[in-house]
Amino acid sequence: MTNYQAGADALNALNASDEGGSNAEFASFKSGTTYVVRVLGTADLITFYSYGIYKQVNSFVAKNPSKKSRNGYPVEDLTPWDLAWKYHKDRSKDFGDEHSQEAAKYRCKQRFAMGFFDLTSGEPIIVDLSKKQAQGVHDVIKKYEKKLDKLAFELSKVGNGTSTTVTLTPIIDMDEDLTPEQRKNFDKAPEQFDMSLFEGLLYEADEDEQVELLTKAGFDVSLIGLEAPKKDGTVDIEDEELPF
Repeated sequence: MTNYQAGADALNALNASDEGGSNAEFASFKSGTTYVVRVLGTADLITFYSYGIYKQVNSFVAKNPSKKSRNGYPVEDLTPWDLAWKYHKDRSKDFGDEHSQEAAKYRCKQRFAMGFFDLTSGEPIIVDLSKKQAQGVHDVIKKYEKKLDKLAFELSKVGNGTSTTVTLTPIIDMDEDLTPEQRKNFDKAPEQFDMSLFEGLLYEADEDEQVELLTKAGFDVSLIGLEAPKKDGTVDIEDEELPF
């Protein structure tokens, strides 16, 4: 569990200012999605730092993560993606210039995975949230903390891009608003969320794969003192081995 913090540690990160496991996967949570859920506890979450480029490189975490500052910036043991971020950051003169935009592509981003019990399927689910989204959801959980065993909630995502919002809304009249199957699943829900489901949830990339993914993203890794991966079938040949 070196790549994330769980439970109380994740809550500390959530509330901080901006200064081989299971086969679980993130539940699909696209804009327009609503889940009817039961919240099993106030600390059913993990936090982690991920890399990736939308529609270009799928999200991953570093097998050997870098050390971060309180504000979440890599400061020691930088990964190849951290080095790419730093390369452009150090050359940026103004916010929003070309280097600034490139740096943003390779920056590690703090994410939160939160666990719920889906009352429609009768199974646990885990959703991937930004820090801002997770803070909003957790504020509601804390507000109704003493009533979690009596309330169901709607977990919804709406909007696109920077206007995307995630809400957790209590269902006050469960007899009226839940289906018979959902009410049955509410009653049979476990007392606690199975935290082992977070194990193996995140895809880990080692340094070689990160270099390969940087190359896929169009970054010249020689700029940070690394070599691009050789294509399959290529062979290193010393000059003295050439027949001319």
